[in-house]
Amino acid sequence: MGLGNGFQERVTHWLADCFGPDIALDKLERVHRFLEEALELAQASGCTHEDAAALADYVFSRPIGDVAQETGGVLVTLAGLAQAHAVNMNLAGDSELARNQSRVGEIRAKRANKREDSPLPQ
Repeated sequence: MGLGNGFQERVTHWLADCFGPDIALDKLERVHRFLEEALELAQASGCTHEDAAALADYVFSRPIGDVAQETGGVLVTLAGLAQAHAVNMNLAGDSELARNQSRVGEIRAKRANKREDSPLPQ
C-alpha cells in the first residue's frame, strides 16, 4: 500500500487499520490533516495567526509546485525546525505514532463527527 519502508510504511499501515484504505489514501483528507498538524506545529513554535495568514496568501498567489519536490522541502525545513527546537524528529514521529496507535477509538470517534463538507476535524 505505501511507498518505501520504515516510518512511512508504518504510518500507512496504521492509517489503513484505523480508517480503512480509502481514507488512508484520500489525498484531500491527507492534505487537510497535514495542514492542520503543520499549523499546530507553527503555533507551538511561536508563529502568529497573522503571519500564518500572510504566508498562506503568499503561497496561494504563486504557481502550484510539484508534490514530490514540495515533500522534500517540507522534510528539509522540518529537520531544520526540529534542530532549532532541539527535537529529534525521528523519535518525535515514533512517539506520536505509538500514541495514535493507543487511541484508535478516540481518533475514529473524532473523525466520525467531522462534517463531510468541511476540512475541519469537527
